Amino acid sequence: MPELSRRRALTAAAVLATAAGTLPGTTPAVAAAHHDSPGTFDEVYKGRRIQGRPAEGAGHHHHGAGYAVFVDGVELHVMRNADGTWISVVSHYDPVATPRAAARAAVDELQGAPLLPFPAN
Repeated sequence: MPELSRRRALTAAAVLATAAGTLPGTTPAVAAAHHDSPGTFDEVYKGRRIQGRPAEGAGHHHHGAGYAVFVDGVELHVMRNADGTWISVVSHYDPVATPRAAARAAVDELQGAPLLPFPAN
């Protein structure tokens, strides 16, 4: 029988802690929220129409977990990070909690300028 190494002991402890639900930061509610798809929205924010909905056919340029966001009818490229936060091509270094917040942050950053289409190459 192989000798119990520190790595194997820590791996076994992590597996047991996860099974028991005691590992910090991985509660079932947090894990479920990470995989939930955000709901749709359609509103006017600071005079700009922002919309969000599940994307049809998540192609190459949809990194937003199958979700599309629009500002005045122009698609805002959004991505979902591994931790569940969202970023957009306009506010790439400012992660937010939802696609709606990403659209609002983009409107704030644009300061009235039009959103130009993002090339999908």
